[in-house]
Amino acid sequence: MKTPVSAPKSTPKPKTPKVRAKTPRLSAAERVRIAEIFTRFEATTPTPKGELVAHNTFTLLVAVVLSAQATDKSVNKATQALFARAETPQKMLDLGETGVSDHIKTIGLYRTKAKNVIALCRLLVERHGGETPLGRAAMQALPGVGRKTASVVLNELGVEPAIAVDTHVFRVSHRLKLSKASTPDGVEQDLMARVPAPYLTRAHHWLILHGRYTCIARRPKCETCLIADLCPSRALFIGA
Repeated sequence: MKTPVSAPKSTPKPKTPKVRAKTPRLSAAERVRIAEIFTRFEATTPTPKGELVAHNTFTLLVAVVLSAQATDKSVNKATQALFARAETPQKMLDLGETGVSDHIKTIGLYRTKAKNVIALCRLLVERHGGETPLGRAAMQALPGVGRKTASVVLNELGVEPAIAVDTHVFRVSHRLKLSKASTPDGVEQDLMARVPAPYLTRAHHWLILHGRYTCIARRPKCETCLIADLCPSRALFIGA
C-alpha cells in the first residue's frame, strides 16, 4: 500500500539483517542412519546418471532448461531431432525460434522455452564465444537458467557438488527426514549439510531416481524399497 502524500516523514528504521536458519546438529545415531541410506544407494547404483540425453555441455544445458515442468522422457523424444540439427549455439540460432518451437511443441510451455533457448544461445555467441560458461553466476545469468538448472548441469559435469531440489527430491527428503524445510532452497541447504561428502556428487541422482521409481507420490513401494527399514515414514504407508 502506498503511503499518502500528506503523511509526515519519519526516519526509517534500520532493517534487521536476515539470519539464515542453521541446520540442526545431528546425533551420532542419525549420522549413521543417513550414511547407511547412501551406502545402500551406492551399492545398488554406484554411478547414477541423469536420464536426459545430451551430446555436449551445450545440449545438456538446453535439455535441462527444457525439462522444467516436463518429463525427461518427453524432453528426450523432442530433442532427438533438435540436437541432430543444432548441437551448438550458432546452429540453434540459425534454426530460429520458430524452428526450435516446431521441434519441442510436444513439451509444456514450449513457446516460452523456445524463446529462452534462442535468447541464451544469442548470449552464448555474443558474450562467451559460443562456449557454455561453467561458472554458476554466469550460467544463472542466461535466460531460462535458474539455480536449480545450473545445479543440475554443474553437478552432472563434475564442476561442483550440488543437489537440485525438484518435486521428487523434496518429497523423498521429507519422507526420509533428511529435511523439514518448507522450501526447495531450505531442503537443498539441509541436504548439502547432511549428506556425507563422498556421496554429494551423486545424491541428486539417487534421490530423484528413488522418488521417480520407488518413493512415488501416491503410494510408495515400501515393500520393495531397499531403505525401508531406515525410513521414519514407512509406517504411514505400509498396509495403506
